[in-house]
Amino acid sequence: MKLNSWGLRIRLWLAMVLLFGLVYVILLVAGTLLDFGGYEFYAALGLGVVLLQYLIGPIIVQSSMNVEYVSETEEPELHRIISDLAMSAGIPKPKVGISNINIPNAFAFGRTKKDGRVCVTKGLLNKLNKEELKAVLAHEIAHIKHSDMAVTTLVSAVPLICYFIAISFFYGGNSRNSGGFIIGILAFGAYLLGQLIVLFVSRTREYYADQGSIELGGRPEKLASALYKLVYDSATANKEEVKNIQGIKAFCLNDVSVAANEINELSQLDIDHDGEISASELSQLKYKKVNIKTSDKLMELISTHPNMLKRIERLAEYS
Repeated sequence: MKLNSWGLRIRLWLAMVLLFGLVYVILLVAGTLLDFGGYEFYAALGLGVVLLQYLIGPIIVQSSMNVEYVSETEEPELHRIISDLAMSAGIPKPKVGISNINIPNAFAFGRTKKDGRVCVTKGLLNKLNKEELKAVLAHEIAHIKHSDMAVTTLVSAVPLICYFIAISFFYGGNSRNSGGFIIGILAFGAYLLGQLIVLFVSRTREYYADQGSIELGGRPEKLASALYKLVYDSATANKEEVKNIQGIKAFCLNDVSVAANEINELSQLDIDHDGEISASELSQLKYKKVNIKTSDKLMELISTHPNMLKRIERLAEYS
């Protein structure tokens, strides 16, 4: 099933152009107003930190999520689904892992498409049926197909560079020059704006991967049902366990930290209260006006994931 993805692609590219435009403007203003080259060092430092993050990121995720890679003998069904999806996506088969975490979720990471890894938590295998699992794994394969790991690393460099430039002008000797403090303020403002744009890119990536899941054969209602189950279990999970994975929640299928707020809205979609979202229940969203509280809209601006009700509403358009 081929869907029109140009809208999402344009949003991603515009966000990236704006991000790198911020750095260019800050460096241009600093270079024009001041006879000072220190900001170049901090820009290089920012890029260096991101490069280090790119190189060791997979190790951090693997360790934080307590991932153990499994063979085809150990998990034949998981390997079969991932192998078929990778073939459909035209990418090398990722490594397959299981995270020793009870909260049901899935995530993809790695440096390149050849280095891709798709992992599920122990809790996920016991929660989803086969079609829901396929839709979830297709979402993760789509992340690898879209090179989202590299995109995330690249865009996260911009706010970091702006932050280091701001610090250099606030606390360096250059802050006493006529325009130094103003440039520091501008760079710090660019850092805050850059963080919001990075979060926007992260949310857009999730929509794009949802669409990719449908293109790879995942059924919209099965992905919606899986998301509903993941949110429910995150909302009712042990708070300490949720806290332990918040640091890398951007890799997860849903934002585990806001699940408690989302579950009340999502439960309205489960009309027959069977714990799943059927095709007929999902299709009703096409004809309903979804009302999202202003507070939830504001919270979405600082979230790594889209508002879940909006996300499932978009899945209804594919049903």
